[in-house]
Amino acid sequence: MHIGIAGNIGSGKTTLTRMLAEHYGWTPKFEAVTYNPYLEDYYKDIKRWSFNLEVYFLTQRFKDVLEIANSEDVIIQDRTIFEGVNIFVANNKAMGNLTDRDYDTYMDLFRLMMSLVKAPDLLIYLRSSVPHLVAQIQKRGREYEKGIELD
Repeated sequence: MHIGIAGNIGSGKTTLTRMLAEHYGWTPKFEAVTYNPYLEDYYKDIKRWSFNLEVYFLTQRFKDVLEIANSEDVIIQDRTIFEGVNIFVANNKAMGNLTDRDYDTYMDLFRLMMSLVKAPDLLIYLRSSVPHLVAQIQKRGREYEKGIELD
């Protein structure tokens, strides 16, 4: 079984994933936040690095989906492949950070990947107020998140 936790940056996905995994004995799958070759560049020049960053995330999340699909365990995941396309890529497109060509290329790649795997069996969405999200982001103090704007 595959359970996905979705929500904004700072909404508590990792905390909930950890708590549920510990309580029920499930296997947690956390989004890798320690290394991303594009993240710092992205926050310095979003238009230049949006496509590269999103393709990197898509590739990493697809690897996670394949690993989850091949597991017999109940896996709980703190960010799904669908958030990349439905939230981050959609927002980057709407804000003019992705060209039509890059967006179309990304979507073609996403659709191809999704034709090979299935969606989570259960998806839990965490909703938080903007002030709470900002407080959580500031509290954890990740260097690359300091450039996040509230717009």
